[in-house]
Amino acid sequence: MIEVRSVSKRFGEVQVLRDISTRFEKGVVNQVIGKSGSGKSVLAKCIVGLHRPDEGDVLYDGRSFLEMGLEAKREVRKEIGMLFQSSALFDSMSVMENVMFPMRMFSDMKLDEMLERARFCLERVQIIGKDHLFPAELSGGMQKRVGIARAIAMQPKYLFCDEPNSGLDPQTAILIDNLIKELTEEFNTTTIVITHDMNSVIETGQNIVFLHQGRKWWQGGRKELLNSDNPELNAFIFASDMMRYAKRAMTS
Repeated sequence: MIEVRSVSKRFGEVQVLRDISTRFEKGVVNQVIGKSGSGKSVLAKCIVGLHRPDEGDVLYDGRSFLEMGLEAKREVRKEIGMLFQSSALFDSMSVMENVMFPMRMFSDMKLDEMLERARFCLERVQIIGKDHLFPAELSGGMQKRVGIARAIAMQPKYLFCDEPNSGLDPQTAILIDNLIKELTEEFNTTTIVITHDMNSVIETGQNIVFLHQGRKWWQGGRKELLNSDNPELNAFIFASDMMRYAKRAMTS
């Protein structure tokens, strides 16, 4: 579990986050939604330590990240897996080398152990027989799956996914959503997904945090999401005809 306590963050004169408190539960897909500029990415960066909050604290299973020394923070970072919006694979490395990269950086595993773990992770995301290929030789969906394999290579307790469906066709996006949900439940991971994809929210969101103007404006499950009377939330999620249809279908 990750707990955010009264986190605020300012850049110069701009107040980006305002007194945000929330909990991200273990074993479920936690999603952070909101308009561009609402503070989603800054909140994620505060949680993983890329930004230091001006006020408040972040706790990893009860451990205060801000009060830790450098070595303790390094140990927590070993427990974090990251899936980036662009997959962020290394172009000069093969699929196998990309998945092995965090193990080379953060573990004392022997080469045969790393290879065995990398093969397991690739098989788990249904990438078979592509070990020798380079990212440019893969489709966007396959690149995302390799990115997931790399993110879980160190068996993380905490998984962060930044816009995992960005640039994907709807069918591939559903595959990625289901894969993230399956892995979260299988490994009992605390998973946080930053997303604009309302299809993903409706299908896999179990604990949803809505940010508005730098504040936590609403939090709940996907069923409560469609029945909320929060005007800002409704304006955001029902901006498309498809989402208005989804609400009618679920409430009729």
